[in-house]
Amino acid sequence: MTRVFKSILMAMVFVFSVYSCKVVQLGKDGADGKPGANGVTNNKIINSFFIDSTLVKKHLYTLASDEMEGRKSGTPGIEKAAKYIENEFEKLGLTTFGDLKSYRQTFTFKNRRTKEDITSSNIIGVLEGNTKKDEYVIISAHYDHLGKKKSGEGDLIYNGANDDASGVTGVLTLAKYFKEMGNERTIVFAAFTAEEMGLIGSTHFGKGINASKFVAGINLEMIGKVPSFGPNTAWLTGFERSDFGKIIQKNLEGTGYQLFPDPYKKFNLFFRSDNASLARLGVPSHTFSTTPIDVDPDYHKLTDEAETLNMTVITQTIQAVAKGTASIINGKDTPTRVVIKERK
Repeated sequence: MTRVFKSILMAMVFVFSVYSCKVVQLGKDGADGKPGANGVTNNKIINSFFIDSTLVKKHLYTLASDEMEGRKSGTPGIEKAAKYIENEFEKLGLTTFGDLKSYRQTFTFKNRRTKEDITSSNIIGVLEGNTKKDEYVIISAHYDHLGKKKSGEGDLIYNGANDDASGVTGVLTLAKYFKEMGNERTIVFAAFTAEEMGLIGSTHFGKGINASKFVAGINLEMIGKVPSFGPNTAWLTGFERSDFGKIIQKNLEGTGYQLFPDPYKKFNLFFRSDNASLARLGVPSHTFSTTPIDVDPDYHKLTDEAETLNMTVITQTIQAVAKGTASIINGKDTPTRVVIKERK
């Protein structure tokens, strides 16, 4: 076999493997957006999927940029983020939710700490299902963060890259994925406001829905760092409260990616993200995360910047969520209703 022929053959194998991969495995690189070493599970191309890491990086770096000024609810910064998310929904041709005339669900609430009135918006887009239009799955993340530090020198912006620009990046990327791949159940894509002020946006959303029509809630929170379980893993809050997590685990078998129950029980994380607002209504709504929250040096700090995150981890997690939730999206599996009993 000639050297030229060998080179051509190797190139063909590489192209085929990239476009027939099921889960991108974490490699040594990735913190600055470089791809890691790929470990792939081959399958027929028609049954494969591919998440564009370049698009992932674009969304993340835009939402976590200084231009967004920390995305605090009620500020010009979060308004810029809202417009960006709206534009992405419009590009994908998503429809509006319920009786809303636009992607915005705007409302006014009182800041519990300052007592001031704040007007802000949830950004919601809908991808109608094919055969089960009246059964809903919500994919969500909060797009607000802490804004800017009032005084000091140097960097004063709480960019919130991991918390939770990474999650919103997942929502936008999954919207594009399911738009292309199809869905039997209707998917509601939601970027919630004012999570940092007490789950305000998701609570407002929950007040206006028929929860019995929502079969599952897929919430993404802080998916940008290597988990304590190691590469190619994530953890799920409230794992024991429904069989949602077990469905995901089954769907991920053979992919090289694993999902674990939340290891940080003392933090009561199931009730500290937007999944809780729907879970309290009985919806099997859970949060995917990768961050070792007990030792994370950047949580709610000025250092939560896009450059500290691992693009490969974010990309592979989005792919795993897409693969893991596919049977729910397509109506094959229906998680049991969530068991709500808050920890004392």
